[in-house]
Amino acid sequence: MTALPLAVTQGDPSGIGPELTLRAFCAQRSHGLPGFFVIGDPAFYADVAQQLKIDVAVQQATPQQAVSVFPNALPVVPLERGVRGAPGKPEPEDAAGTVLSIERAVEFVAKGEARGVVTCPIAKSVLYAAGFKHPGHTEFLGELGERFFSRKTRPVMMLWAEELAVVPITIHVALREVPNLLTRDLVVETGRIVAADLRKRFGVAAPRLAFAGLNPHAGEQGTMGREEIDVLTPAIAELRASGVDARGPFPADTLFHFAARKNYDVALCPTHDQALIPIKTLAFDRGVNVTLGLPFIRTSPDHGTAFDIAGKGVADPTSLIEAIRLAGRLEA
Repeated sequence: MTALPLAVTQGDPSGIGPELTLRAFCAQRSHGLPGFFVIGDPAFYADVAQQLKIDVAVQQATPQQAVSVFPNALPVVPLERGVRGAPGKPEPEDAAGTVLSIERAVEFVAKGEARGVVTCPIAKSVLYAAGFKHPGHTEFLGELGERFFSRKTRPVMMLWAEELAVVPITIHVALREVPNLLTRDLVVETGRIVAADLRKRFGVAAPRLAFAGLNPHAGEQGTMGREEIDVLTPAIAELRASGVDARGPFPADTLFHFAARKNYDVALCPTHDQALIPIKTLAFDRGVNVTLGLPFIRTSPDHGTAFDIAGKGVADPTSLIEAIRLAGRLEA
């Protein structure tokens, strides 16, 4: 167990997050997980454990007490708000607690009471109905980094598994918007953040970045689009001039087979699906969402709240287990 525990957020309490957290706690020894505590409603976690017959003791604790409580009981740092919803039945009144859990997790890291943050899934539609103003988890964490660490941040989403790491350069936007959003400055900034965090967090001394082209066959020398010529190639050259081992742009359809993956540490892709389809094909249950560019460690399972199966005892905790394990390995 690391000197400081990890802070795990409750996510949307009506989703599968609480169940997965309880099951991850059960797997701590067999999977060699670092110590962690949850920020949520202790009574709710105890109820979920009882309903699903998960043999876990739940104990209210402070972050400082978590080290001694874990691994004999799941430490839960209480919020001022109890849970109103039930598994599979989200309640907008729980949105404030969901947001507060994330805020507290980052604050605990800033105060030196936690080593990093592992976030359980949220439902943006529920948060939006309660007035949440951010596009998603990642952007909110960026704001919290600035609030609690007084440091300007530009979060970058990376999906990681042992066999592949990918970064979408543009994320949740319509495909028709990508050519206008894909600028040289965006590509260079993203590449620099990725290279810096692979060195700092992952201990990769000289990260190798492979860039996928936007167009079929990486544009075929401009006959199927000029983004490779006008944006990606100059950006890659700028990164290389600054000391980053950046390569490409390569045709996306030949970048992810076994032999190709040996030639890079991370693949950066212009669009969301170019990056996420291969990793979800190779490691659907094991992928971890890692936010780079933050002044603190943040990982998350690579799936949503799954309200349709919440409370049924069938949710797979593998991605959360991998997220906790990776957060314990990363350099703070």
